[in-house]
Amino acid sequence: MMKIYTFSLLICLFSKLQGHSKSDINLGFTLTLSSPVVYTPGFMGKAYIKETESSSTREPAFKAALTMESSDDNRRYVCSLQVFIGDVRVWNSGHYSKMYVFNKCIFELSKDGDMRLKSSNKHVGWRSGTSGQGVERLEIQSTGNLVLLDAMNLIKWQSFNFPTDVMLSGQRLDVATQLTSFPKDSTLFYSFKVLRDKIALFINLNKLKYSYWEYKPTENKTVNFVRLGSKGLELFDDNSHIIGRIEQPLIRFMAIGNKTGNLGLYSYKPEKGKFEASFQAVSNTCDLPVACKPYGICTLSKSCSCIEVASDGHCNINEEEGHLMKKRLCDHEMVELEGVTTVLRNGTEARDVSKERCEELCKKDCECRAASYSVSDERC
Repeated sequence: MMKIYTFSLLICLFSKLQGHSKSDINLGFTLTLSSPVVYTPGFMGKAYIKETESSSTREPAFKAALTMESSDDNRRYVCSLQVFIGDVRVWNSGHYSKMYVFNKCIFELSKDGDMRLKSSNKHVGWRSGTSGQGVERLEIQSTGNLVLLDAMNLIKWQSFNFPTDVMLSGQRLDVATQLTSFPKDSTLFYSFKVLRDKIALFINLNKLKYSYWEYKPTENKTVNFVRLGSKGLELFDDNSHIIGRIEQPLIRFMAIGNKTGNLGLYSYKPEKGKFEASFQAVSNTCDLPVACKPYGICTLSKSCSCIEVASDGHCNINEEEGHLMKKRLCDHEMVELEGVTTVLRNGTEARDVSKERCEELCKKDCECRAASYSVSDERC
């Protein structure tokens, strides 16, 4: 009964908003999404605010939407402003900091030019910070860039300046900027970073950061920024000359997956009616940073084999056992596995040490879960 009610609510919202989909969003515009009367797990409310004219009938248009999603946190809902191409979310105002509400999610382009998200008690949970800057209206460009413009059509705020886990065609990322992807119910996250000597993928856990894929420009040239263009992902130097390219034509966006951490370049497949990755940075499953469950080893057959002394042989460790293992990390035993390598790089290293010393260093560190030791160069 509740699912029928939710569906009816969405149909009602969409029908009321059809008149706004392609018109200007000017100062003073407001829009409210309301939750079901009874808290509904799995609820997703979406009201489209603005839509681009699609450049092709074979490809979906970009749409900006106010969204309201159920959360497992104290029976609240997450309120956000999002950009979609088809059914793929490519930008989210709540990517780094979620805004929680109980019953209403309110979008407002205020009279003084500030774009805001508010709750039912008028608390502002997110804002563009453009009050008093001469903003006249909100638009979504053909590239998917959500912008606030003044009377001279100058951009005062744009979503391209706040990258999330997706980079769109035409978008630029400067050195020291990044894309980030947060797996659900996990303390780790993945990141794609633009560095002076390369672009790279990292897995981040607390204060630790490990690289697992990288691409360097030719002749060790210095990177200034990257741009997703018509020919693929391009790297530029300080003089805006192309110094490297991952070539893939007709790419619509690049995204870093929140499950695997893999980086993909996506194009639209009209015959299938969906976007698919035409390029993936990591092509081998075992080269992904988390290819297996905890205490699992990825084998040459691309299947996972588990350490039996640490689990039941199938990597099945319940939550209680997991907490106990973490508590024992300061006084734990270690199992030696020969011939095992890791794709993770740039971790903390100790050089010119014995295998026994490497084991001792890990045992003393309460955060250490494993150590890789190279016999040939005595590196831990």
